[in-house]
Amino acid sequence: MLGYRRVMRTLLVISLLAFGPAGCAKHADDVAARAPAVAEVTVDQLDRLLADHSCQAVDANGETTRRKMGVIPGAVLLRDFDKIDNLPSDKAQGLVFYCANPSCGASHEAAARAITAGYTNVKVLPDGIAGWVKAGKRTTSI
Repeated sequence: MLGYRRVMRTLLVISLLAFGPAGCAKHADDVAARAPAVAEVTVDQLDRLLADHSCQAVDANGETTRRKMGVIPGAVLLRDFDKIDNLPSDKAQGLVFYCANPSCGASHEAAARAITAGYTNVKVLPDGIAGWVKAGKRTTSI
């Protein structure tokens, strides 16, 4: 089953890339192949985790996407895409990384860097801010 999901996700990423993904600093072209497997959450799951204070959302988007789509309230904003220096000091803190949409690989790359840095409770919101907005969830402006 996991193999099937991976193949389907790869096909989705390829099809989205073929139609010109927008708003992402890093595209998902080879991110899945390089990054370690990271648990994924849905928009509703993340909403519940945030309401329970069980995790910290981490925005891996660039300024253009943040200005256009907003950010999840309370999210840590990665200042520099290639660094994770402003994450919480508690390595056991639940972190959920997100970027623009399923065709963007920035969240997976940032999550992989967090795991490499020793964070132990790392997840990704594959639908990104686009899925959050589409679901009617609240955002804040920067």
